[in-house]
Amino acid sequence: MTNHQYFAQIDANNIVVFVSVVTAQYMAENPDRYPGTWAETFFDTVGKTYAGIGYTYDYATQDFTQPQSPLPISN
Repeated sequence: MTNHQYFAQIDANNIVVFVSVVTAQYMAENPDRYPGTWAETFFDTVGKTYAGIGYTYDYATQDFTQPQSPLPISN
C-alpha cells in the first residue's frame, strides 16, 4: 500500500496556487508534471496548518498561514 503525501505548489510570492495528493517519489520521477516550487503540507498533524489555495508558505516555520479575511464594509 502506498502512503500518499500532500504537497502545495508555491508561487514566487510564497502563495499556494495548487495542492496535490501525490508521493514525493512520484513527483521526483515526473518533474515535467510538477514544475515550480512545492512544499509538503500535512492533513492531520498537530501544530501544522494544511495548505489551501491562497495560503502563504513560511519557510522559517515550514508552515502555512491562512489568508486574511477582508474587513467588512460599513455603511
